[in-house]
Amino acid sequence: MDRLRAFEVFVTVVSRGGFGRAAEAISTSPANVTRYVNELEAHLGTRLLNRTSRTLSLTEGGETLYARCKSILDDVAETEGLVSSAAVEPRGRLRINAPVSFGIQYLAPLWPRFTQTYPGIELDVALIDRVVDIVDEGYDLAIRISRAGPTSHAARKLATSQNILCASPAYLDRVGRPTVPADLITHRCIGYTYAATGDEWQLIDGGGKTHAVRVDCHMHTNNGDTARAAALAGQGIIWQPTFLIGNDLRAGTLVQVLPDYRLPEIDILAMYPSRRHLSARVRVMIDFLVGAFGGVPPWDRGDANEAGIAPATR
Repeated sequence: MDRLRAFEVFVTVVSRGGFGRAAEAISTSPANVTRYVNELEAHLGTRLLNRTSRTLSLTEGGETLYARCKSILDDVAETEGLVSSAAVEPRGRLRINAPVSFGIQYLAPLWPRFTQTYPGIELDVALIDRVVDIVDEGYDLAIRISRAGPTSHAARKLATSQNILCASPAYLDRVGRPTVPADLITHRCIGYTYAATGDEWQLIDGGGKTHAVRVDCHMHTNNGDTARAAALAGQGIIWQPTFLIGNDLRAGTLVQVLPDYRLPEIDILAMYPSRRHLSARVRVMIDFLVGAFGGVPPWDRGDANEAGIAPATR
């Protein structure tokens, strides 16, 4: 049995949703497709597909094999491309992880342009706010928003975003404005679940001294859009990055609190497992993102629409 060919047939059956459609896609007969799948199941000693006259579904073993075979075939296609003068474009599946709000607002508008430029690359984008393990969860690239920067993985900086403490004018008119960091203790605050320092907010004065205040958060959320919505509704004070609340500050629907103090900046990073053996598809994606966010980022220019990036709603 030609195992690589069997992998290709199996992956095509799954992706096309049937033996007949797979046969058309790879220019062979349905009987030949069936033979390859049967031989693969016999070789592995397990059933890969649940088949009825109307439905086709993967078994648990089939799901595992499909993911691995897809990755293997992507690598084979890219390897062939590296040595073939006829195939100059990067090819294969590119698995990307990014935070939900940033991914929707600033990355999603970029994908059509990328796929037009590199039609041989299949994007598989997962938006998750928790910090994923790139290697264990099988990602080629992760967009990370971080104060600490990378540790065990290679990374390239795409941009910087300021963190701003803010609230709605209605809330501040009703409760009053804090004048020093310690005043935050008496205010209603909205906390971000994944914040590195939890409910201890750290503000830096003009002299560089850090003031740590443990605030009273009457609400926590793992998504910046939710925190922003609560602040816009007058529910309290938040700290969020300018890529999320920059338009609100410009429109006056949110107002900066304690403007004489600043919060630590955060970096927007493209992280990947290793600089060694960096695939062509990861390399072109990183270069593409660096180009898209180079210079002053759109959230600080105030021209998100002109940059082809959707306005905020994190």
